[in-house]
Amino acid sequence: MPKTMTLRLSDELAADLEAMARVDDVPVSEAIRVAIDERIKARREDKQFQARLRRLMAENQRALERLSR
Repeated sequence: MPKTMTLRLSDELAADLEAMARVDDVPVSEAIRVAIDERIKARREDKQFQARLRRLMAENQRALERLSR
């Protein structure tokens, strides 16, 4: 199910986004979705990010195990 989100941007960033979307002939919402998708894909390939993610997952797992006792 799609999720609606609110996004706050500076005037400059919003103007740049709107201009980029017009040039690409896509709605601003599509430009945002594409940018987010590209960012997520890049993070999946980022070894440093993945190491931090694994560390956080381990910390959360320990906390969840403590709470289950």
